[in-house]
Amino acid sequence: MSCVRVSMAIVLAGLLAACSSVPYAQRQQQRQAAYLAAAGAPVRSFRFFAPLWSWEPLSDTQLAVYTRPNKAWLLDVGGACQNLEFTNAIGLTSNLDEVSVNFDKVLTGHRDFPCTITRIRPVDVARLKIEQAKQRKIESEPRTAAPVR
Repeated sequence: MSCVRVSMAIVLAGLLAACSSVPYAQRQQQRQAAYLAAAGAPVRSFRFFAPLWSWEPLSDTQLAVYTRPNKAWLLDVGGACQNLEFTNAIGLTSNLDEVSVNFDKVLTGHRDFPCTITRIRPVDVARLKIEQAKQRKIESEPRTAAPVR
């Protein structure tokens, strides 16, 4: 009888864990949609002077790279880039301080294969902040008065 209870507890815990990833997936899609809305037309390359100011994985095929606080680039990589969403640090290859499409790569770790950059789009950071603010907007209503007893 106790074996059945343990099994039921494990199944219940598994179901709860599966349900907890739904909000994360939704937030991830919202972040990706905001970057896509703020991204401009594709370019062949961009100037890159190390170190990176910041970066943000959006999926296993896309990331945002900030070269300065107000300058960002949306990078698409070919195929699924191993560990892109989970790595703590990335590297970018460049030639003469320039990152180019189909030539340069995103590095996610010394044991992982480099991911070739297939598309580069500039991100309008001001527009991105507006898009993100729209996502945070909440609708609220005043509470109705409690009935007097």
